[in-house]
Amino acid sequence: MNLTIDITNQDRVTYVSLVGEVDAFTAPKLKGSLLPETEEEGQTVEVNLQDVNYMDSTGLGVFISALKSTKEHNSDLRLVQMQERVYRLFKITGLTEIMNIDNTVRGGM
Repeated sequence: MNLTIDITNQDRVTYVSLVGEVDAFTAPKLKGSLLPETEEEGQTVEVNLQDVNYMDSTGLGVFISALKSTKEHNSDLRLVQMQERVYRLFKITGLTEIMNIDNTVRGGM
């Protein structure tokens, strides 16, 4: 499956909407699109994961890299509308403790 990435900017917020799967095949594309958005000081990057139904460890790696980039560039990263199965991946790896994840999870959480 493919990954569609839609990026829009409004004021100091970048909205990133993802549709598809984040895996070893699509993660480089996501990293190439997401990381530059985190490199602007004071910028908030909000990633909507509503239409991501699968993510593997390479996808987690992209978000860890993005989090590191926000720390380096004094920006902010938010993950919103995550599906339950994707949220579980973040939960079992402990990333819910260090990442700003909207607690409104799709799928009954």
